[in-house]
Amino acid sequence: VQLQASGGGLVQAGGSLRLSCVASGRTFSTYNMAWFRQAPGEEREFVAAISWRASNTYYSDSVKGRFTISRDNAKNTVYLQMNSLKPEDTAVYYCSSPESFSVTRPSYLPDDYAYWGQGTLVTVSS
Repeated sequence: VQLQASGGGLVQAGGSLRLSCVASGRTFSTYNMAWFRQAPGEEREFVAAISWRASNTYYSDSVKGRFTISRDNAKNTVYLQMNSLKPEDTAVYYCSSPESFSVTRPSYLPDDYAYWGQGTLVTVSS
């Protein structure tokens, strides 16, 4: 399984970015997907997740109302639309996928995810 993330960059506070993550190596549509982020000196933290059918989405309190996760199963791609960006959103963003299919809510814990993209850097200037 390979996950390829892209879309990061430098943006001013209040701006927007859209991250993409293309998956390959297995049937994308049968797995939950998630985005995590890691700021310098900090632990990796949950940002958002989406169920395999895209029927349910989940967000951390820090991004709720500003970020939107979505997926296009025909394109094997998960997206993270980030609006109203703040300097504290600066981090490397990682897409991830669990080892197994699950009908339960996606986990918020990094250890529950087996596959990770290479990360894409988002820098928000004040």
